[in-house]
Amino acid sequence: MPDSIPADNVGVVSPTTRHFDEPLRLDCGVTLNEYDLIYETYGTLNAERSNAVLICHALSGDHHAAGYHARNDAKPGWWDSCIGPGKPVDTNEYYVVSSNNLGGCAGSTGPLSINPATGKAFGPDFPIVTVRDWVESQARLADALGIDRWAAVMGGSLGGMQALQWAIDYPDRIAHAVVIAAASKLSTQNIAFNEVARQAIRYDTSFHGGHYREHDVMPERGLMLARMLGHITYLSDDVLHAKFGRELRDGKFNFGYDVEFQIESYLRHQGQAFVRRFDANSYLLMTKSLDYFDPAARFDNDLTKTVANCQAKFLVISFTSDWRFSPAKSRELVRALLDADKDVSYIDVDSEHGHDSFLMEIAAYHDVLRSYFARIPLEQQC
Repeated sequence: MPDSIPADNVGVVSPTTRHFDEPLRLDCGVTLNEYDLIYETYGTLNAERSNAVLICHALSGDHHAAGYHARNDAKPGWWDSCIGPGKPVDTNEYYVVSSNNLGGCAGSTGPLSINPATGKAFGPDFPIVTVRDWVESQARLADALGIDRWAAVMGGSLGGMQALQWAIDYPDRIAHAVVIAAASKLSTQNIAFNEVARQAIRYDTSFHGGHYREHDVMPERGLMLARMLGHITYLSDDVLHAKFGRELRDGKFNFGYDVEFQIESYLRHQGQAFVRRFDANSYLLMTKSLDYFDPAARFDNDLTKTVANCQAKFLVISFTSDWRFSPAKSRELVRALLDADKDVSYIDVDSEHGHDSFLMEIAAYHDVLRSYFARIPLEQQC
């Protein structure tokens, strides 16, 4: 953390855990009789309770979106560039809520949690949850916080899918849906990438059918490979070439199978760092949740019919170099919204950073967000 807190940072924050006793019936048919959600808040809820913004995280994200947990933290929350005083989501204006999804590994109930029925960690027995399940649990969190209607629900990638699902499932509880670098369903290629990542984990000899913690081991090699594969898909070829090219770590070929190219070193570092902070069973669950997301399947595969009852205004953002969630997928959603006569704004931001662009501080991207969020309070005054 910097020696002094920047004026545009929310500072040191502490998460809150909320326990829910009301049973939650999941799409898979399993009922969670009780569960916890961990979340953070930034800013102040106004007297009218009309300025709340829900942040939904992506596959490997969590509730820590902005600020620091301690003064000696090396890095702030994962979307700190976007959330804070004077930033695009201005915490002088908005009350921001960011929660960890069910099935995650950062404090909400998931595979690492104790199963009340057995007294042991759920592990692989934790049920698969869907985007609809997450939205339902977030709606209950909103109830607990006294928030009847979100000024906006916002997210990138898997978080953007949650924002879309919110607009579909709770049309009267969301004023704006901000869908960034997302899609209305995964492409076949994306499902294929996820399956390769899952198999890397499941075929690790330390996986033990998902009961690895009972054996005091972790499927580190498999999880590392899964993250390395995923990381390649989050970046564009141009940015990888600009960062690493064909640069050799030792300046020469060593004619072996250890690290020689700088890109190899980078990917291994990313994989090793991920293993230290994420749980393999949660990774399996999150990728399946991505695969299953297809809200139009309940509406005769008609995306226009799917969004017909949405009341929210939409901001849809894509990035030119994002090949995993391509601009074409965003335009498909925009076309359906327009065909359904919905209020939608769309921009395809020029960026070389690939899918990870939604996490970057790109001037044009942040300018769009800042302008969009600045107009929401003005609408409420009309």
